[in-house]
Amino acid sequence: MREAAFVRQNKDKWAAFENALLHKGQLHPDQLSDLYIEITDHLSYAKTFYPGSNTQMYLNSLASQAHQKIYKTKRESKNRIVHFWKTEFPTMFKNHHRELLISFLVFAFFVMVGAFSSANEGDFVRSILGNGYVNMTLENIEKGDPMAVYKEQGAFNMFLGITINNIKVAIYAFAFGIFLGVGTLYILLQNGIMLGSFQYFFYEKGLLWESARTIWIHGTIEISVIIIAGCAGLVLANGILFPGTYTRLESFKRGVKNGLKIMVSTVPFFIIAGFLEGFVTRHTEMPDWLAIFIILASLTLIIYYYIIYPNQIYRKTTHADIQ
Repeated sequence: MREAAFVRQNKDKWAAFENALLHKGQLHPDQLSDLYIEITDHLSYAKTFYPGSNTQMYLNSLASQAHQKIYKTKRESKNRIVHFWKTEFPTMFKNHHRELLISFLVFAFFVMVGAFSSANEGDFVRSILGNGYVNMTLENIEKGDPMAVYKEQGAFNMFLGITINNIKVAIYAFAFGIFLGVGTLYILLQNGIMLGSFQYFFYEKGLLWESARTIWIHGTIEISVIIIAGCAGLVLANGILFPGTYTRLESFKRGVKNGLKIMVSTVPFFIIAGFLEGFVTRHTEMPDWLAIFIILASLTLIIYYYIIYPNQIYRKTTHADIQ
């Protein structure tokens, strides 16, 4: 790339870094550190292809100033955890809404595949859910309690087992992103087809509403967070496949770091989902209005924290930078 083209491509970013960050100091040291890595990457590129140029000297000066500011001001805040949940994670996650959308669309597609396959292939449901589960559920339907499976274990044991299992599935969805995203897509495929088959099974028995108002009490958060874990896996894969102006190794490190942050954000939600499944879902006698309220409240919480709130933070930050 010619030097002039390199400057044109990155000059706005350099100017924003110098003016908005170094002079105003509005961003958290961790965010400043991330941008510092990008500037030093550009500096290495300039040293290689434009040695002794004005571009190299400018970037060297900028990197030096950034280094001094980072190591002078970077302290662990007393409210580090609060800052992570309130500002750091939502600010970072706004940049990964595209991966979230892809994860959601892939999952939704395979839910439809599962339902369609169940409708057109008699043994498909058994091949996905297993003969044991299907036979047990049929027996529960005959007894007049189709959702009895949620009452078989003690509440705490069920809460603990479900939470651990869901976190394990989420870790697979993230970690398998290392296989260029194919492993993550496979996890989304598995869970999407399972959900589609499960819901069609109850639809076929005339129990779609009964099943939906029961399982989505915990499933709203549980399924949403599996999709978010899929997003984390795609962020990891994106770091490998599309390094941009970073070296591939540095891009991979950033993908791992951001993916891990996304995974950390899901842990409390998995605990909430496990609690609902262990202690609340078992009360199948609860009135419809209460079940609907829990489902809508859960959906609102997920949409607000992962979509609306990051956009609000982004708009506030952008407005502050413009001022």
